[in-house]
Amino acid sequence: MDLNWLSIAEAHKGLQEKKFSAEDLLDACLAQVEKGKYLNNFVTVDAEFARAQAKAVDAKIALGEKIGILEGIPAGIKDLLCTKGMRTTASSHMLENFKPPYESTATARLKEAGYVLFGKTNLDEFACGASTETSYFGTSLNPWNKDCVAGGSSGGSASSVAAGQSFFSLGTDTGGSIRQPSSLCGCVGLKVTYGRVSRFGVIALASSWDTVGTFSRTVEDAAILMNVIAGADPYDSTTPDVEVPDYTADLNKGVKGLRIGVPKEYFGEGVDEEVRQVVMAAIKEYEKMGAIVKEVSLPMTKYGVAVYYVTMPTELSTNLARFDGIRFGHSSGPVENLTEHYKASRGEGFGAEIKRRIMVGTFVSSAGYADAYYKQAQRARTLIIKDFEAAFGEVDVLMAPVSPTPAFKVGEKASNPLAMYLADALAIPPSAAGVPAISLPCGFTAGGLPVGLQIIGPMWSEALILQAAAAFEKTSGLLEKRPVIG
Repeated sequence: MDLNWLSIAEAHKGLQEKKFSAEDLLDACLAQVEKGKYLNNFVTVDAEFARAQAKAVDAKIALGEKIGILEGIPAGIKDLLCTKGMRTTASSHMLENFKPPYESTATARLKEAGYVLFGKTNLDEFACGASTETSYFGTSLNPWNKDCVAGGSSGGSASSVAAGQSFFSLGTDTGGSIRQPSSLCGCVGLKVTYGRVSRFGVIALASSWDTVGTFSRTVEDAAILMNVIAGADPYDSTTPDVEVPDYTADLNKGVKGLRIGVPKEYFGEGVDEEVRQVVMAAIKEYEKMGAIVKEVSLPMTKYGVAVYYVTMPTELSTNLARFDGIRFGHSSGPVENLTEHYKASRGEGFGAEIKRRIMVGTFVSSAGYADAYYKQAQRARTLIIKDFEAAFGEVDVLMAPVSPTPAFKVGEKASNPLAMYLADALAIPPSAAGVPAISLPCGFTAGGLPVGLQIIGPMWSEALILQAAAAFEKTSGLLEKRPVIG
């Protein structure tokens, strides 16, 4: 039995039936990480730390005790979520040696559920990027083609799940950082409603945009994970006390009568023709399953990238001001005064893209410019929100591409920040509106690169978009397709 490609549900069943042990699952993951070392998906791997967790689960099973759905399931977590006992670097020299004294709420809930943490996955530095090329620890590669990027910012998470190295992962999605790499790597990536999952213990990028979500092999696995991590948290005031449903309950209900909106702006200029064709073919399958498809318009889509790259750097510059090399973070050698210390520590600790965004954010928020740029961007964001509200008055969900292109070559956009920013052009608007969206594998290009279908729903509709995604997954046959690692 090839343990690396089991779903969470299948692995849980096998553990209960004693077909294999939690240690076996861990060893399979560690071996696959080693086999796919060239993918550079992990910043940290701690086998000893993980083995103690796996042995504890195996001891429970040996005593005949029942185990929860996540007990003994190994996973790597995006290195932006604080994990007590394992370093959290944000893939930055600034935090290269940081070991958090506390646990993020999302990983604490996984821990309580019994998962086995064995490593932290690579990302663009402080989640700033769309290719993982800004990571201090090097670029994560695409498991389907090692000449291509895994996407970003959560490239290591998406690639590790797609490569059979990790049963699942958690990541963050601010402007597409779960959905875009999931689309490029061919796994399921769920961005939740803003506030659905606690952000406590997550190193902040843009606090009014950040969300914590999941990477998984199957839609059912995403639903299982949501049952564990979703819900209000007293440590995060943006998590309202909204009822958490059983996300697995409606997965088999199908999509007959579901009203699907196809936003014409998501299929226009800049969208690769193969991507367009693969996504439209998937939407046609929904029609065959009894869904009702109609074209809709989201005219404010064109302002999404501009809104994001004004508001996000502004929030980033504020959030990263705490990294001064004194309280924590990289500290330079002896200097003459405090100002020189700040300059040296931050100059050495932050990479080029972080510095670019800090400077943009500081400029935008400065006296005389905040009204002209930041305030205007927030007004435009409100118009994007109203777009989605109007669309969801007509349809139940929206379907569109996740990324304008399949995975691009390493280095192809690295010297062109604007081209890199446009890689998230179709993922940013749902983030601006705070609505949930999922990236679902829906096919491949002629060159063998995955394409993701984006299913977007109104606020708090994660159960609905999971239901819609499960219907296609069941008929697509894509779960049988796996990259060759090694």
